[in-house]
Amino acid sequence: MTARTLPGSPDAFAEATWADILPYYDDLATRPLDREGADAWLGEWSTLEELLDEARNLAEIAYTVDTTDPAKEAAQVRWSAEIGPVRQEQQVRLARRLLDLGYSRPDLDQVLKRWRTQIELFREENLPLLEQLEGLNTQYNKITGSFTVEWDGEEIPLPRLAPFLLSPDRATRERAFRLGAKNYVERHDELADLFGKQYAIRQQIARNAGFDNFRDYVFRDYMRFDYTPADCERFHEAVEQTVVPAVARLHERRRRRMGLDTLRPWDTEPDPEGREPLRPFTEVQPWIGRTTALFARVDPALGDYFKTMEDEKLLDLDSRKGKAPGGYCTTLEHRGRPFIFMNAAGVHDDVNTLLHEAGHAFHAFESDAQPLVWQRQYGAEIAEVASMAMELLAAPFLAEEQGGYYSDADARRARVDHLEGILTILPHIASVDAFQHWIYTGGEGHDAAARDAAWLRVRARFEPSVDWSGLEAERIARWYRQLHIFLIPFYYIEYGIAQLGALQVWRNSLRDPAAALTSYRRALALGGTRPLPELFATAGGRLAFDAATMGELVTLIEDQLAALEA
Repeated sequence: MTARTLPGSPDAFAEATWADILPYYDDLATRPLDREGADAWLGEWSTLEELLDEARNLAEIAYTVDTTDPAKEAAQVRWSAEIGPVRQEQQVRLARRLLDLGYSRPDLDQVLKRWRTQIELFREENLPLLEQLEGLNTQYNKITGSFTVEWDGEEIPLPRLAPFLLSPDRATRERAFRLGAKNYVERHDELADLFGKQYAIRQQIARNAGFDNFRDYVFRDYMRFDYTPADCERFHEAVEQTVVPAVARLHERRRRRMGLDTLRPWDTEPDPEGREPLRPFTEVQPWIGRTTALFARVDPALGDYFKTMEDEKLLDLDSRKGKAPGGYCTTLEHRGRPFIFMNAAGVHDDVNTLLHEAGHAFHAFESDAQPLVWQRQYGAEIAEVASMAMELLAAPFLAEEQGGYYSDADARRARVDHLEGILTILPHIASVDAFQHWIYTGGEGHDAAARDAAWLRVRARFEPSVDWSGLEAERIARWYRQLHIFLIPFYYIEYGIAQLGALQVWRNSLRDPAAALTSYRRALALGGTRPLPELFATAGGRLAFDAATMGELVTLIEDQLAALEA
């Protein structure tokens, strides 16, 4: 039998329908296969997946940079809703064929474990449900991507409110805060109805696969082999025990310094001394050049990686009308290149976002030496160690004299903001995760009013030191803004788990920067070829959920804050 020749570029699949793609899977599924020829067959399958992954990701990029283009939306829907679910069926078909041979290789232990789990979870009756979900996900992006507000006579997208939320003027901050929530409050019922449909479909998918609820299903689907829902609940409790009191101390210092009776939601981010917000850049292109120089100071190889992205136009960073909200880094697997998307507004948070997404990009560069596409696919937990650790490893180079953006005083201020942000984000992560545990296991997740009430209870548990009186609708709207809950349910605890790993990498760097960076890059180069605890250990830390480890790292942050502010 003559093998079907694969195209040399993902461009060949740009306009492909499933009818165009299926013959390539059929060829691999029906071609004679024995153990002797399995390695070559596997390499060809890997190449097919690389081509298709890149074609799909290019469609996603094109749509998220311009959600107003019907053709781009149609391409995104074709890949996500029409091709994605049936492609998964073929992947399971090929994986089963290889496993039935008794095929094994030490460097593929983790890959084979993931395939066995895919086979275990696969149900044909879930394919149309997954297609429906993707359509609803696209609808959420389309709704939220259209949100704009009027500011001083100009219609602007929500990300461009960021500088006003940091204004020294309290009235300006409050106005920006209320405007930022306005669209979500006004479209509450529509978004609640959309989520209700997502909830019902997800619970049905779980039942079809033999699980009591979607939470238990998703832990297997996300290949969480090394921790459990109970570990996540331990994480929530550890945050409540160690981080929430630290944030309360931070908030009390802020309240006193700002001379306020109570700290309102629009008071938690601006400079407590009333200084103007940090302005790392006014134009995106010069900012990219400075960031390249900064990474070269962290490590010359990282500087080269980022320069490659700049040269090859793999960065879309500015905020524009019609762009999807948020930021991400995706990988163009066939060419072995990452792509970074974000919505920059000229504030310091943009710096943290770019450092974060660059960490993901460096992970893609480092792991690209792994020969097969599945060996380069790693869990979100170690992926977020890569990104969050990079924020911390790059922090000493924020000053202009180090290749960064700020005076020495402003660089110290930026580092204070960053470390305070780590403390304040951990309770948010715990609340998002705990809320989702309730949604999918609490018995009332189908009820929109019950969901909103549960969110308020969870937020009160993890955010007791901010005064939200009179802002119930805006506080509820916060979870509707959390795109992960709508688009990638349960993908959020990874940020907390990874933050603990990143803080351990940072702790090591305070003792020996070169050794810490070497360990960090060594872990990234492993891709997805090792279990999660081993990846954490290679990076220089350990997988942890306990209050003792968390408390030690919180103390380190508070000590560093005291030193920076001395």
